[in-house]
Amino acid sequence: MTENVRLTASDGFTCDAYVARPVGAPRGGIVVIQEIFGVNAHIRSVADRYAAEGYLAIAPALFDRAEPGFESGYQPEDMPRAYAMIGKVSSGPALLDIAAAVKFAAEAGKVGVVGFCWGGTLAWSAAAELPGLSAAVGYYGGGVLGLTDLLPNCPTILHFGEKDGHIPVDKVREFAASRPDVPVYIYDADHGFNCDARGSYDAASAKLAQERTSAHFAKHLAA
Repeated sequence: MTENVRLTASDGFTCDAYVARPVGAPRGGIVVIQEIFGVNAHIRSVADRYAAEGYLAIAPALFDRAEPGFESGYQPEDMPRAYAMIGKVSSGPALLDIAAAVKFAAEAGKVGVVGFCWGGTLAWSAAAELPGLSAAVGYYGGGVLGLTDLLPNCPTILHFGEKDGHIPVDKVREFAASRPDVPVYIYDADHGFNCDARGSYDAASAKLAQERTSAHFAKHLAA
């Protein structure tokens, strides 16, 4: 079952969120953090996938602070508008909205967070800065490489693509070497390899990353 709900952050701001509920009692909660394209069809499908795995999944609309209801596709003509949104919502307010989503998801038990691109960086920050998380996963979050001093308070894994033109793989390897406490997986793939709506989608890499992510959540969100 899916629904849209309103979340209220600690600063009083309210945003929309997409919720996908499992059949039967949930095995935990997962907060899905969007790319720069908003809570679009792909992000909703990610939430649906985790609901199918038995989790209560929630995807907060982090761009509501700048443009309520924003969502975008992946065509070249969509990119300027999507990139422009990054300058309109900073990580601090976004983390407040993520915290509200974590609180909502906690009704299902232990909570994990998974984010993609911009959301991958936010997942890394959330693991270090937000209470109430038991596991975190970041996909191709380039900003993580500039936040090397953050220490996650929950088990965290990261996924990157070796062919990513936005994130230098040598910097990813340097980060991985400096942080042996954080499993860093590098795939023979480009940026956005998990998204089947993008030309950079890589089915084999997406499948392997999903298997690792699902195992990570199963291990750390079990009651």
